[in-house]
This record gives sequence, C-alpha cells and structure tokens, in this order.
Amino acid sequence: MNTTPQPDPRDRPARLTVGVVGAGRVGPALAASLQLAGHRPVAVSAVSDASRRRAEQMLPDVPVLPPAEVLQRSELVLLTVPDDALPELVLGLADTGAVRPGQLLVHTSGRYGARVLDPALRAGALPLALHPAMTFTGTPVDVQRLAGCSFGVTAPEELRLAAEALVIEMGGEPEWIAEENRPLYHAALALGANHLVTLVAQSLELLRTAGVEAPDRMLGPLLGAALDNALRSGDGALTGPVARGDAGTVAAHVTELRRHAPGTVAGYLAMARATADRALAHGLLKAELAEDLLGVLADKAGGAAGSPGTGDTPGEDR
Repeated sequence: MNTTPQPDPRDRPARLTVGVVGAGRVGPALAASLQLAGHRPVAVSAVSDASRRRAEQMLPDVPVLPPAEVLQRSELVLLTVPDDALPELVLGLADTGAVRPGQLLVHTSGRYGARVLDPALRAGALPLALHPAMTFTGTPVDVQRLAGCSFGVTAPEELRLAAEALVIEMGGEPEWIAEENRPLYHAALALGANHLVTLVAQSLELLRTAGVEAPDRMLGPLLGAALDNALRSGDGALTGPVARGDAGTVAAHVTELRRHAPGTVAGYLAMARATADRALAHGLLKAELAEDLLGVLADKAGGAAGSPGTGDTPGEDR
C-alpha cells in the first residue's frame, strides 16, 4: 500500500479564480467541485437568506458580492440562475461592461446552448454551456454526486476541449449536445427526472391512504428494480395491468383513484395510454386486448372531464 501523504487540493496552485452568480442549489456545488480540482472560488452572489446560508455552507470564507463584482474578481464565472432569468442577466452584464475579454462565462441551463451568451461573446467572453444531468439538494452531498454525472456540453467548436476539460475536472462525463437540440435534450431529462418525483410522491400518498405504514420501504426495491430494468431493456421492461391488457383492473384503478385522489386521475390516464401505445408497438400487448383497454381509457378520460354519469365535478381532474 502506498503510504505517501497525498497533497491537499487547497495547497495546489490555483489555475483559475472562480465566481458564482446565483447561489441556488447548483452553483455552489460546481464551485466546490472546481475547488477540489485546484481552482479557487473568490466570490459569489446571493440574494435570499437561503442562498446566503447555502453559499456559506458550501463555500466558506468566500465573500458574497453583487454580480458585477463577482465578474470583476473572476476568470471563470458560473451563471447558475433560473432558465427564464438567464438571457436578461447575460444582457445586463454585457451592457454594463461587467464582462471582460477572455473571461470564461459558463451557464448551467439545460434549455439553452451557447447562443444565449452571445451578448457576452461580443464583449470578448468565452461562452460555455455546461448542464449537469443531476438533481441537486443544495448540500455538500451534491459534490459527491457529480462523480460520474453526465454534463450536456455546448460551446463554440474552438472551446470544445476547454469545456470538456472543465467537466472532467468536476468528475463528470461530457456529452456533446448540438445547439439546436438543447430544448429537446432538456425536455427528455425533465420528463424522466422531474415527472418521476411527482409519480413517486403520488404513489407514496396513495399507499399511506391504503394503510401501508412504510410506503418508502415498500416502493424502494420495486422502483429500483423497475429503473434498472428500464435502463437495461427499455420498453422490454414494461409490466403490469396495462402491458398485459387487463382492462378490468385498470378500470378498477381509476374508480378508486377518483374516490380517494381525484387529482391523480388525469396523470394515471395519460401514462396508461402512453404505456399501452408503447406496449402495443413493441408486441407486448395483444391487439385484441388493446382494443378493450383503450376503450376503457377513453371512457374514463371522458369521465375525468366531468361527462354525464361520472359523479364528478366538471373539470375536477384538469
């Protein structure tokens, strides 16, 4: 075993000074990860009390400053603000002269590529779009989760190697995304991750209503296996009453959901129809069973909108 003491990353010469504009859940984690790679966080902007506390926890001793001062001190700037706020922020920083020639300007929006940074590019900045495909908690555990995390990378071709090198330094895996494909890329991630959280939360609530004392313990192994199977086999991993064509079971599900959790009906029906379509297309659902199943889903969908005879308040599930 090698017993030679390993150098503390803080003792290595810093290659870039790093600033963070927007101390949400993402920015401090990325800056802390860059710090482990030898870079030096020097400034962070934070507006709310929560963001200030997060900055203090993740980046201790790093001063909290206005965005223009963050840029003044930094060679590499992380713009980690909500997607809708990003274009106005970039334009404002460029118009006020805060952007310096040669400054690396990195945003972490999944929606946008590098073009949203064009105002800063005209001011001489080097634009990079580095989006970590990860959900963040705003705590130090996020730094650990970046190891092996894929990043959607978009940048001018001449900056591609620099962008990919930064991702690798943070422990991530660069995945090149063309500028025009960024919205589709982001939609795919939101569909898989954000909607998954909603589905799991709904499932937990329904299990509690059904009297299950530890719904998280019940769902954990099931969802873990389903995710693993889906990643390995795609549509071949489909199971359950929809894939089997059990129309009566699906009808019973919707009846119970209407009674106990009417707000979940629309989502259940939409996912059931999408599942049926995919199961049918991949030969998992027999055509003769699909007809009855889709008929049930169509009837229930009409009921969800408050059709006569459903006993629901009109529009209740919208």
